[in-house]
Amino acid sequence: MTAKDSVVTKLQLTPKDEELIELLQLDSRLPVAVLARRLGLSRTTVQDRLVRLREAGVIRAFTIRLAKELEEGGLSAFVTLAVEPRRQIELARQLARFPQVRTLHTVSGKFDLIAQVRTQSSADMDALIDRIGQIPGVTRVETSVILSTKLDRNQGLTTAREE
Repeated sequence: MTAKDSVVTKLQLTPKDEELIELLQLDSRLPVAVLARRLGLSRTTVQDRLVRLREAGVIRAFTIRLAKELEEGGLSAFVTLAVEPRRQIELARQLARFPQVRTLHTVSGKFDLIAQVRTQSSADMDALIDRIGQIPGVTRVETSVILSTKLDRNQGLTTAREE
């Protein structure tokens, strides 16, 4: 059982809680009055649900998404890393110091970690990959540059030529 499962099990999300979470994932800035209207609930009920979901740790943060134009200005890639045994924790700490590293995950298979990174240019990406490859414990690095995003559940369906 994961930490998320234990939170959900303890809290027992209702269908209205799930609808509320869906609405917030689409736009976390929706006013409580709008949320209440869309859910068919009172403002007080929605406010109470939000407090309960935050206190239970179901909702950990409200965040922003940048305009598509700002996101398109750089270069994103998935960087897979093979790591020496017992070096993963220290390597993760070191990678967390790089602001270009957006996410870092442990994975199964021939690689141990996968990071999603973002830089301003291909030269910056090249320099970042070189720096990551020099970290003690990294035995292999493979990079896959992201050409386009076909689906992002937080952004909706996209196409390579979407205007």
